[in-house]
Amino acid sequence: MESMSEITLLLQAVERGQSRASAELLPLVYQELRRLAAARMAHESADQTLQATALVHEAWLRLVSDSDRTWQNRAHFFGAAAEAMRRILIERARRKSSLKHGGDRERLNIEGLELAATTPDEKVLLVNEALEQLEATQPERARVVVLKYFGGLTNKEVAEAMDIGERSVDRHWMCAKNWLFRKINAQL
Repeated sequence: MESMSEITLLLQAVERGQSRASAELLPLVYQELRRLAAARMAHESADQTLQATALVHEAWLRLVSDSDRTWQNRAHFFGAAAEAMRRILIERARRKSSLKHGGDRERLNIEGLELAATTPDEKVLLVNEALEQLEATQPERARVVVLKYFGGLTNKEVAEAMDIGERSVDRHWMCAKNWLFRKINAQL
């Protein structure tokens, strides 16, 4: 309990621009960030060159260099970390996909393509594209997906981060999964 309040105090100090606070905060949150990254990286292919440690470091740099460092609490901070990790993985997938598919060459639309036949980077891009559409109409459900799928948070952690009940998280997760599944299959 002491470390949680210490984290909250340090988050507030970072928000106020106290540079030393970031250095003090990292050791307290590093293991949890590493756990989130490892959970997310477990969904990646074996040929993924980005390691969980590198993902944590890149996400950390984005979090502390972001001009909007207003984290309400520990859960909000870890939600922002999950979002940063999501963006990093999406950017990497887009970059690799672009190079893999000839950069700016025109792509052919192949109907009947199975999701299992796509590369892990393409899967991430398909999920992200559908997630952006879901976010436009159901932002709360999209946030649950980001926190669970990209952040590796449990339902309890998502509920805490979003300040909603665990049953709501369950309901949003089930609805979002079904919606995303239908949307992604319709794109293939």
